[in-house]
Amino acid sequence: MRVIICPDKFAGTLTAAEAAAAIGTGWRAVRPDDELAAVPLADGGEGTIQATLAARPDAERHQVEVADARGIATTAAWLSLAAAPPSGDRPSSSGAFADPVAVVEVAQACGLSALAKEARDPLRTTTYGVGQLLQAVFDHGARQVIVGLGGSATVDGGLGMVSALTGHAVRRADGNGVKVGGRWVAEADHIRSHPDRSDLSLIVAGDVTNPLLGPDGAAAVFGPQKGADEAAVRELEAALATWADVAERDLPGGPWRDRPGAGAAGGLGFAFMALLGAEVRNGADVIGHLIGLDVTDADIVITGEGSLDQQSLAGKGPERIRSRAAAAGVTTVALAGVISDGAGDRFDIAEALGPDGLSDPIGTLTAAASRAARRLSGS
Repeated sequence: MRVIICPDKFAGTLTAAEAAAAIGTGWRAVRPDDELAAVPLADGGEGTIQATLAARPDAERHQVEVADARGIATTAAWLSLAAAPPSGDRPSSSGAFADPVAVVEVAQACGLSALAKEARDPLRTTTYGVGQLLQAVFDHGARQVIVGLGGSATVDGGLGMVSALTGHAVRRADGNGVKVGGRWVAEADHIRSHPDRSDLSLIVAGDVTNPLLGPDGAAAVFGPQKGADEAAVRELEAALATWADVAERDLPGGPWRDRPGAGAAGGLGFAFMALLGAEVRNGADVIGHLIGLDVTDADIVITGEGSLDQQSLAGKGPERIRSRAAAAGVTTVALAGVISDGAGDRFDIAEALGPDGLSDPIGTLTAAASRAARRLSGS
């Protein structure tokens, strides 16, 4: 039996690679003769760089110093790829990647997981470091860029990113620059300069379809996750509305605020669409294509993540894997820390670690994989 093991990360406990290794150990203990292939998955959030490195031997890692979400110097990585994906479909609308391809992970610059809970404050955090990271990629000569859009600590609508890019200038009414940070987005009055980026092809890999504003928008949905209380959510919502008004008045091609994914990563999706002409696509699909993941030649596919719920079924990695496998008649197994909202019912087998397992995620995940293997073996 050919078994492809392609979990996403178990947030806060295991990386996708660690989860894949644990699952493989548990599965092999029961079915030692199966052919196992481990392909750690990412959906554009934290772990995108790691997953790409694990699957693409042609990936070259670069490092650059940027500002983190608080404006403190940190080191961020990005990748350059010399060749098209090794197999499977191609993720660009033209049917193939141009060479070279750069891979950028937003969380490398402004990741939420890098901040202690007491340091999380989206009124102050900024995407400025994302702009620095992108500028390094552009300066290197890459003109096709895949951006993993997830895991940010910010709700600044991407204005911080724009401020760091050469040639872009967003100004206050008095002509001065806008201070970076979610709170100061409200001071945006006009865009003084906006260079032509038509030579770039940007694909944004995101795992949410939220608009920029409203009850399903960046501030209301993601603000509390990043440390915002009710008052801060209201302030951020007003600031993002101002930013959207300015961008959609001063730039051609809009409006963008209601487009799916505009609210991703605290509104970074909006800035990518409005100022960089990016195409927002499902992150699990884009990264899956990038790493050459093909589940159609497997007999069994094992996937999973920390929490398998209704949000997972809305387009995150495990559900996209299940959908592709099911279309090919391949048995799918889901392993997760917690399974809720009936999300496990879509899979042929679903095993939860349970709350006690979170204290020993590797051992418990290994045991869950063994249970799933025994169920398939009829033992």
